Amino acid sequence: MPVLPSVPSSAINTSPPLASTEKSALKYRPDIDGLRAIAVIAVVIFHAFPRTIRGGFIGVDIFFVISGFLISSIIFVNLDNNKFSFIDFYKRRIQRIFPALIFVLSVCLAFGWFVLLNYEYRQLGKHIAAGAGFISNFVLWNEAGYFDQTAATKPLLHLWSLGIEEQFYILWPVLLWFVWKRKYNLLIIIISLAVISFFFSVYEIKNNPVATFYSPLTRFWELLSGSILAWVSFNKRDEIEKVRNKLSGWFQSLRTNTPQNDSTILINVISIFGVLFLIYGFWRIHRSLNFPGKWAVIPVLGAVLIICAGPAAWVNRKILSCKFLVWFGLISFPLYLWHWPIITFMNIIDDGYVSIAARIGAIILSVLLAYRKTG
Repeated sequence: MPVLPSVPSSAINTSPPLASTEKSALKYRPDIDGLRAIAVIAVVIFHAFPRTIRGGFIGVDIFFVISGFLISSIIFVNLDNNKFSFIDFYKRRIQRIFPALIFVLSVCLAFGWFVLLNYEYRQLGKHIAAGAGFISNFVLWNEAGYFDQTAATKPLLHLWSLGIEEQFYILWPVLLWFVWKRKYNLLIIIISLAVISFFFSVYEIKNNPVATFYSPLTRFWELLSGSILAWVSFNKRDEIEKVRNKLSGWFQSLRTNTPQNDSTILINVISIFGVLFLIYGFWRIHRSLNFPGKWAVIPVLGAVLIICAGPAAWVNRKILSCKFLVWFGLISFPLYLWHWPIITFMNIIDDGYVSIAARIGAIILSVLLAYRKTG
């Protein structure tokens, strides 16, 4: 279910919209890797122990926001410096995605030969082809819903999110390049596309819940939310700096013991609100709700606020940037790839009755395989 961030956070502007730095500077933000870690850990725990974090699957939506922000930031900077190259862009995508993906698909194909029935193995072959072609979401769309019981027998179910992410990466750079060269109003276009996508997500969720879950049309607004944040961060720093100073002054006036030059109050408030949104989403959202639809606003807004607050916010600096979470963030992509096939094959072998110890073992094995692939 979750989608894994495919663009390294090492290529991203550390200055959030609420900070002021060189326009074209790209620096590493460990707090974004920490946010990735929260997302992937939530997804893994949800898959292994569904009743522990009912809304753990919203980690995918967090990934979508991160991906939209990262990829758009990189493209904006390269376009501004006249260094953007489609060849280089897609070459980096292939180098990042394919080695781990092909390895996982190969292992699934080999292992499935020994444990699956003939029709199950044929279905696995179809899903492997769909995963390699980044169209898993369309194939699964025509089979069953993400929360259906049969989903637990599909080792590559989770690649639906990777399909949507890669479909976005195929279309978005081309559109950005075209709009940039024509000097159209990019922000209006991004917002318009996001609003259209969100409208279809809310409108279709009751009538076509499976299609709404898997369709790029109803999911792209989540990635575009990150893109809007990237555009604002890149183009409107001075204006946002003025707003920040004004709001910070207002917050300071509420606290008589606050230093006059303390500008961290606002970003701390924004970051804390982002965390509260995510906590509420993990607790309140569950598989019985019509998701994504309007409910997806909660994780998307939470992720946007946390990224917007920037690395100087207390939560981002002290919690999300801690070495433990950053390490998990760095292995988030292979961890996402590995965990679901391992859990699914255990379910198939044990006919759905997998012990708690075995599930914990599956998580540990997934982490070890992810670390080995990145270490």
